[in-house]
Amino acid sequence: MNENEFAELAAGYALGALSPEDAQIFNDARAQHPEWEKLVNDDVETVAELAGGAEATPPASIRASLLAQIAVTPQHDVDAGVALQEGMPSAATAEEQSSGEVDADVDTVFVEPTPTTTTIQAIERRNWTRGLFGLAASLVFLVALGLGAATIGEMIGPSPAVVALEQIEDAPDAQQASVDVADGGMATVHWSESVGEVVLVSDGLPSISEDQAFELWFIRGDEPPIAAGTFDASSDNSATAQFEGTMQPGDVIAVTIEEEGGSPTGEPTTDPIIVIATA
Repeated sequence: MNENEFAELAAGYALGALSPEDAQIFNDARAQHPEWEKLVNDDVETVAELAGGAEATPPASIRASLLAQIAVTPQHDVDAGVALQEGMPSAATAEEQSSGEVDADVDTVFVEPTPTTTTIQAIERRNWTRGLFGLAASLVFLVALGLGAATIGEMIGPSPAVVALEQIEDAPDAQQASVDVADGGMATVHWSESVGEVVLVSDGLPSISEDQAFELWFIRGDEPPIAAGTFDASSDNSATAQFEGTMQPGDVIAVTIEEEGGSPTGEPTTDPIIVIATA
């Protein structure tokens, strides 16, 4: 194991993310290389500082975005045969054999064994795990530098709501309507029939408790309000939220404060804090 590989495992150790197999490899390498202990101490101190000094927990969307990015990030191919032969003499190539360049003193030619499915899966799993540790350690490092959760989220990639908003704004039939928010902010709903998306952009939202959420609604004439998803605001009380379901011409957009996960009755349980007419 080289120092870079140990550093990746050290990040996983500090984050409490090592599997039993990786923990054993890490502990063995740690005992064999005391000169690498500084890597462990640095990672542990960074995680401890974050745990003790963070003012707010990053929203779950950051974790979801990170895991989604990991899922689509290609991993480097690993030559399983080479990994199996580590420490063994190299086999002569077919070209060397045919040209007669193989050393005549070599009595035995080592043939590279065909890796088993189990071996290949183990190597791929280790590669993916180390990639996860690297990304997690990078996230910890960025937070340690003082970057906010929203900034990190932007670095990982735009949220689905932001992507939908960009699609709406680029559409020829894009429309929007705005109202003032009680705490001095503004709420604007953006929609496009051709795109089929509706997005609410707002700031100045009221602060709510951890067991509460903002819920979106379509108000359609005399019909019961139609739930369109929940969202959380960022630390500065702003949000970009994508609606679930389909908006119809003339719908009124409303936002209420409900318990986490949405209204248990399927209908608003509080008075709306935002009401926007779209007609």
